[in-house]
Amino acid sequence: MNKPRGTEKTVFRARFSSITDTDICNAMGRLGEPDHNEALSVDARQELDLRIGCAFTRFQTKYFQGKYGNLDSSLISFGPCQTPTLGFCVERHDKIQSFKPELYWVLQAKISSDKDTSVLLDWDRVRVFDREIAQMFLNITRMEKEAKVEGTSRKEKAKQRPLALNTVEMLRVASSSLGMGPQHAMQIAERLYTQGYISYPRTETTHYPENFDLKGSLKQQANHPYWAQTVKQLLADGVNRPRKGHDAGDHPPITPMRSATEAELGGDAWRLYEYITRHFIATVSYDCKYLQNTISFQIGTERFTCSGKMLTSSGFTEIMPWQSIPPEESLPSCQKGDTFVLSEVKMLEKQTSPPDYLTEAELITLMEKHGIGTDASIPVHINNICQRNYVTVENGRRLRPTNLGIVLVHGYYKIDAELVLPTIRSAVEKQLSLIALGKADYHQVLEHTLNIFKRKFHYFVDSIAGMDELMEVSFSPLAATGKPLSRCGKCHRFMKYIQAKPSRLHCSHCDETYTLPQNGTIKLYKELRCPLDDFELVLWSSGSRGKSYPLCPYCYNHPPFRDMKKGMGCNECTHPSCQHSLSMLGIGQCVECESGVLVLDPTSGPKWKMACNKCSVVVHFFENAHRVRVSADTCEACEAALVDVDFNKAKSPLPGDETQHTGCVFCDPVFQELVELKHAAPCHPMHRSGPGKRQGRGRARGRRPAGRLNPRRPKDKMAALAAYFV
Repeated sequence: MNKPRGTEKTVFRARFSSITDTDICNAMGRLGEPDHNEALSVDARQELDLRIGCAFTRFQTKYFQGKYGNLDSSLISFGPCQTPTLGFCVERHDKIQSFKPELYWVLQAKISSDKDTSVLLDWDRVRVFDREIAQMFLNITRMEKEAKVEGTSRKEKAKQRPLALNTVEMLRVASSSLGMGPQHAMQIAERLYTQGYISYPRTETTHYPENFDLKGSLKQQANHPYWAQTVKQLLADGVNRPRKGHDAGDHPPITPMRSATEAELGGDAWRLYEYITRHFIATVSYDCKYLQNTISFQIGTERFTCSGKMLTSSGFTEIMPWQSIPPEESLPSCQKGDTFVLSEVKMLEKQTSPPDYLTEAELITLMEKHGIGTDASIPVHINNICQRNYVTVENGRRLRPTNLGIVLVHGYYKIDAELVLPTIRSAVEKQLSLIALGKADYHQVLEHTLNIFKRKFHYFVDSIAGMDELMEVSFSPLAATGKPLSRCGKCHRFMKYIQAKPSRLHCSHCDETYTLPQNGTIKLYKELRCPLDDFELVLWSSGSRGKSYPLCPYCYNHPPFRDMKKGMGCNECTHPSCQHSLSMLGIGQCVECESGVLVLDPTSGPKWKMACNKCSVVVHFFENAHRVRVSADTCEACEAALVDVDFNKAKSPLPGDETQHTGCVFCDPVFQELVELKHAAPCHPMHRSGPGKRQGRGRARGRRPAGRLNPRRPKDKMAALAAYFV
């Protein structure tokens, strides 16, 4: 773009819905200005969700995690969209729990059309809830020997082809038919879009514009091995115009933009692409047509019917066979007044059943109906309530609320039902839509909505005891949870380790709680104590192939030095003389990240390793060595700390019978075959205090064997971390 001259504008927006040469060139040929009102609408939504969500989430999390130990959730979150989404799941749960089954009775008659075949008849009354009345009707019909035909009808009906595909329908089908979660399906769709296989997957529109090249999109599929014949037949007969749907004014419906094979995409990507393509072909196909035959019978005073369907034209079901009309038994040929032998009449006892838990597809439908979230954010809200442990996904992708989810929703109902009902969020979404259309003022909507939730928040804080009463029934207090693990440095009594998320230590005597690193295991570290506060150290580990490090529970939550932050373990502690600190165990700067230091893991023997204290890099070395210790001296070439190694005499790689050697893990030729890295180059020094210690730690840069991934190449970097170092 040219540099602006005066008030000249240089920012433009290119509008396109697929990554194809034609769409991109057309978009660049008709650049337009960004819509200021749409931008304000997005800003308002972001600010409202952030401010409201943060206020409620912070208060709930600190209040309840400070009282209960088995909540099993790292965050007790609240969201203006997330919470009503959870509310739908709990509402269905409550209906299931309060459901009382009720007995009812049905009459079923069977007639013989010839010697070998019989036809079941359905009772026109459907069912009755009084056994005596059902028995009376049974006695009346059993007195009859024949069933008389009262009338026949034959109607031609059509099963309409689907509307063009939008985001919500794609997510529904992905969950109900393909077994994919909405978040996973959306990620795959976005990847297919960026690779040019489909059009933009975030759209509310189900109507193709008049100028959309349907024929061109269809021709792309003319040579596909799975549906080439169907597509060629459609092109020969003439493309049928899709049904008129809803035009939301955003992007065209989701459409395949180029042909792809299963071998090309593979896995879930192919399954989703196949559905999108079949759906598109179905929208330009013809309706499925069939004949509906119905026969009415009179047996005494009661009327019965039987019906059947006969396919006349498969239409779109040829490409979507799961939508086809199933073959049914043919009905007997008859006319009004004909009679058939009544072979059996019986009464069946049944009972009403409760509704099942919501499926993801049903939840998406409810969210769309009540205006909760957008087509883009619906998967995120559903994923959030799963990750927060508010619901669990069961067979058939049904969402079953956990105790925590149920208690939260019941608590909201008890304090302020509008926090969980969809009404208030739906009203806010309407206001945000008006901002996008330029019909509402951004500042007024923002101020008005924030004032409403500010009052609700203060009332919620004042009334939290109502929710707390429900929590007390379902969860255990901190003092009664967990098992003794390490001693408190203040009272020297055992603190309890609470394993449920978020894992933490609690001292019931001091009434103090100490957070711990997550997603790993915690155990006592040799009953060693921190020299600063006398707390017993614990060891965090991510597994045998990952990294581990000791930490002081108090220092982890209350950093002792200015250059430390909350959440740092001993491998980042700058204590000048503690045997567990970075100063004593740090070896050299990380080969991958700029700020990390490779630190010796003293617990890893005999399979020794060093790990970065910032990123996930782990370097294995000196297997079967008796002892590995970081020396006070540093390498003259790279300023990395030297390492003293005492090898096993039977497996020593040293010449002669030597078992001890001191050298740089990156530069020493003796160590080169024992570590992944071949040599080290001088780099920025890392502070290391103490007498006789040089002011630096080298940065190791290694030459890798031919054919290995090169971490310096951005696209290989993450793969290299997993495949090469760990």
